[in-house]
Amino acid sequence: MALILALWTMSTQAQSQPTNLIPAPAAYSELLGTISPNRLEALRQKVRISEKALRRRLEGRELADWQMKSAYWLEVGRKGVKIEAADEEGVFYARQTLKMMASLDSSVACCTILDWPRLRYRGMMLDVSRHFQGMDFVKKQLEMMALLKMNRFHFHLVDNPGWRLQIDAYPKLTKLTAWRPQAFFWDWEKDEIGGPFVEEGSEALRPEGKSAPGAYGGYYTKQDIAELLSSANERHIEVIPEIEMPGHNYETRAAYPELACSLPGGGKDPWELCPGKESTYQFLEKVLLEVFDMFPSQYIHIGGDEARKNNWKLCPDCQARMKAEGLERVEELQSYMIKRMERFAHAHGKRIIGWDEILQGGLAPDATVMSWHGTEAGLQAIKEGHDVIFTPTHYYYLDYHQDPAQFRPVGRLVSLEKVYSFEPVAKSISEADAHHVLGVQGNLWTEHVQDAWHAEMMLYPRIFAIAETGWSQAERKDWSGFERRATALSAAARKWGYTVYPPSQQP
Repeated sequence: MALILALWTMSTQAQSQPTNLIPAPAAYSELLGTISPNRLEALRQKVRISEKALRRRLEGRELADWQMKSAYWLEVGRKGVKIEAADEEGVFYARQTLKMMASLDSSVACCTILDWPRLRYRGMMLDVSRHFQGMDFVKKQLEMMALLKMNRFHFHLVDNPGWRLQIDAYPKLTKLTAWRPQAFFWDWEKDEIGGPFVEEGSEALRPEGKSAPGAYGGYYTKQDIAELLSSANERHIEVIPEIEMPGHNYETRAAYPELACSLPGGGKDPWELCPGKESTYQFLEKVLLEVFDMFPSQYIHIGGDEARKNNWKLCPDCQARMKAEGLERVEELQSYMIKRMERFAHAHGKRIIGWDEILQGGLAPDATVMSWHGTEAGLQAIKEGHDVIFTPTHYYYLDYHQDPAQFRPVGRLVSLEKVYSFEPVAKSISEADAHHVLGVQGNLWTEHVQDAWHAEMMLYPRIFAIAETGWSQAERKDWSGFERRATALSAAARKWGYTVYPPSQQP
């Protein structure tokens, strides 16, 4: 009897890591017995939505409201599954845990799991301007995001090589710039000068609007976006659209050249929207109104990065605006634009996110900074009382290569271990300011990533690491354990039809 009691006690002790789960849960205890994955999927689920019941499970742990919404308690037994949560979102995440357990383990241990997220923003960005991806591809990535408990999809819809979103007020944005002659981005943008576009309805396009030889691209209709949002909502993922301003607007200038700066000699700025012209703001406000109608997200991303600004010193409209607003530097002119667009967003119940260049010239009062150059800009913004999402280039830029020998290696080496090593809450951030760290995001820019299989190869398995950093408690992170779990999940993902590095397909 004593031996049986000792064995039972050992079986119920908390384990450091449960099976192959990613992200690692906050607390895991193993119970007696195991079941097969098929049996787990067939077990009856008893679901209870009760904040009071969940708080009893937490045993005095204090969680923020947003954490409580996602938290859950899960018990897997031989006769059934029990789920307790304060909200349907927590039930959803409990079921994602069950799905992963059934997919990765040949034998599932009976257990209890108590879990909640560390950071509220756990994101992935996809650039579909350089290389357009269809709806099936995007929804497929949302499916994996949900399994990984990621909750923000940043949709980079517009940039120099193509406008990818239907805007009724300005139909030429898609009619004139959604397709280009060259498929590969760098064949189109040579010597940093954008190439031509192919007009929708021309002989180079098939009547149904699909790309034909000599025309490459596409865009999302409002019906597409509604379908995408339905899929995202079912998975508790917020889709955050990005409408770039004032830079990265070669395509906008190509469709509506009157929005560019006027230069001496009658020339036009090929890259930026003119922040001096009132017509620029009228254009942006009309575009954003349609975007707001399409996307119910709390946030709108307004870009704000890499505006060249040199021509603003020569543009009479920019100089007149600076004089009227009492601005001394062109950086202040960009700040004027961002602050003005923030006021417009606020008037329609939205908050703005911008790349860390929006710090230049003075940050808009309620703006959230996406810190990409490194972490310094994010740390500065936190000191100034602003929310920050960390997406540092040297850790979270997923267009950077994983191996110098891989297909189209770009930038510096960003290995899986490198991605996993990033800690978003730096020691220099005080406990009082830590709440300003909203979360983390991995970015897949596609200048060098044309095909769907290649895009997935760059995402996986590195996005697994970002998901664990965003969800799991810092003390639960363990590289050796994660590497083992990532190997198991990679094998499963390949069976589900994802391309995971090392690639299962070749160019």
